Amino acid sequence: MEENTVMQDKMLRWLMLCACLAAWATPALADDDEEGSKTQSMHQLAAHPPIPSAHKDFSQFRYRPVGDKVVEQADANRLLFWTPQGTPDGYAERLGNAIVYYDRTGKAIRVQQLAMPTDE
Repeated sequence: MEENTVMQDKMLRWLMLCACLAAWATPALADDDEEGSKTQSMHQLAAHPPIPSAHKDFSQFRYRPVGDKVVEQADANRLLFWTPQGTPDGYAERLGNAIVYYDRTGKAIRVQQLAMPTDE
C-alpha cells in the first residue's frame, strides 16, 4: 500500500511538472504566432501586390520616343514613356484596331493602324 502511495506521489509530481512547463511555454508560443500572423498594411500590399502581374505582348507598339524609358502597364494595355530625368513624356494605348500615341499633355500625336486578322 505504501509503495502504491509513493508511485502516485511521483506520478502527481511528474504531471505537475509537465503542467507547469506547458503553462510556462504557452505565452512564448503565442508571441511567436502573433508575429507570424501579422498582415501587411494596405500601402505595402499596393506597392508589392501578392498576385502576379498581367503580361501582354507590346511588340505591335512601334513608336518609342528616343532616349525615353518605357514602362508597361499590362492591366491598362498601354505603355508609359518617361524621360531620362524622370518626368512623364507621354503614353501609348491600344484602342480597337489602332494604337494611339499621346504626348505629355495628353494630345494624340500619332495613330498606328493595325492589320485586321484574316480568317483563313
